[in-house]
Amino acid sequence: MSRRVLPYRRPSEDVVTADPWRLVIDDTEVSMPDALPHWDYGMDLSLRRALRVDLDRARAQSGLPSAAALTLAAVWTATGSNLSGPGHRIRLTDGGVHAVELEVRLSGTDLGGLLLLDTALVLSERRADGRLSSPRRAGSVLWSDRRSLRLQGDAPQFPMAVIDFARTSFPEGAAWHLQISGGLENATMGSLLLLVNEQNKVTTAAFENAHKPRPVDQIVLSAVYADAARTMIEYALIHDDFTEDADFPEDSLGATLLSLFDQLFPGQSVTDVRLRRLQSPAIFASDLQAAVKIFEVS
Repeated sequence: MSRRVLPYRRPSEDVVTADPWRLVIDDTEVSMPDALPHWDYGMDLSLRRALRVDLDRARAQSGLPSAAALTLAAVWTATGSNLSGPGHRIRLTDGGVHAVELEVRLSGTDLGGLLLLDTALVLSERRADGRLSSPRRAGSVLWSDRRSLRLQGDAPQFPMAVIDFARTSFPEGAAWHLQISGGLENATMGSLLLLVNEQNKVTTAAFENAHKPRPVDQIVLSAVYADAARTMIEYALIHDDFTEDADFPEDSLGATLLSLFDQLFPGQSVTDVRLRRLQSPAIFASDLQAAVKIFEVS
């Protein structure tokens, strides 16, 4: 196994003691899970983490003077949106053991896929007079770790908006509508939009409670995701260029649909499923219902 060797001294790992990340839900803190299966783009996230930094040892073991300023920072990256950014930064200039709490607040519209949380202790400022073996550039990493939270499970995820269907061309009594536009080469984020009818209180409540769903919310969310998966697969199958050998750009609608197809119909060819939909639509509907595991509670 290869090991990355930095061109400067780093302190031992135990100069920072880091507690696990905590997820803040309705003013209550819980341990951050591995995944949030009912997360959607309308759900913002708030996370906190307590750390203790032995500043004297961190500086001494790195060959830094006792007055060197250090920064403890959290940075986030979302694989689903390809976005990243700073979460929280705290500058540390004192000595001794310093207790720190980092807090990261993230908008759901910026997220998706796997949320990566990187925490690092870095040198705050460039030091022109430092030893050759000590870190001298601003941002030099003295300690770091990474934790992850999966925001997309088996259900397809997409941007969502709550609107009044009475003001649109959609049937006023419909609870939701998945809008798909553009070709398979277009970006997924600009091609999919889940519209929820604000007049349907059961459905809107289910999405409002998605982070902590009640039994009725789980049923509604399962029905929405099953119907969205059906709509997406049917949209894919009407395009002749949708094949298992197609080379769609990364993060394109075609790549997203192909990934969903492989997940729902593993080991089956696009041609076989396309023919089954045309020749036996009722069987196709039942196959898809079984594939999405409708109404199964995780």
